[in-house]
Amino acid sequence: MMRLADVRSVQVPRRCADTVHAHMRKVGHDGFEGLGLWAGRQSGDIFTVEEAIIPAQKHIRTEDGVCVITGAEELHRLNVWLYRKGLSLIAQIHSHPGRAYHSDTDDRYAVATTVGCFSLVMPDFARGPFQIERLASYRLDASGAWRAIGASQAARMIAIVE
Repeated sequence: MMRLADVRSVQVPRRCADTVHAHMRKVGHDGFEGLGLWAGRQSGDIFTVEEAIIPAQKHIRTEDGVCVITGAEELHRLNVWLYRKGLSLIAQIHSHPGRAYHSDTDDRYAVATTVGCFSLVMPDFARGPFQIERLASYRLDASGAWRAIGASQAARMIAIVE
């Protein structure tokens, strides 16, 4: 049985990276975090992204900061859609207003929750170019913890392809 934890290479079509980046830049322009997802299929240790998904989301700004929320109904809808298409989530991508890191909120309220999934955080409301090396990259381990992946390792594992 193939497990996402076995994935060593993620191939992301440029269009899927661009879709997520454009959404995060758009909501970032208004001072909000954005969220996108990548889904596709695994073959051995290679995962090929087929879809970029921008789930329904609520953008929140409080005196403590900003966050993005995807509600239970949308998560259910997404899971049904993924199941019907035979796709799996491999990554959640979201933006932060300043530096990129995985916050306690990011840890507790992840959308991608299967061991082996990636969580990628774009700095500066996604104003810069979409390059894996610029992102804070994390991977969910078997203990349920998001483990940081160095920029060079992430860039070796996740490739944006034309």
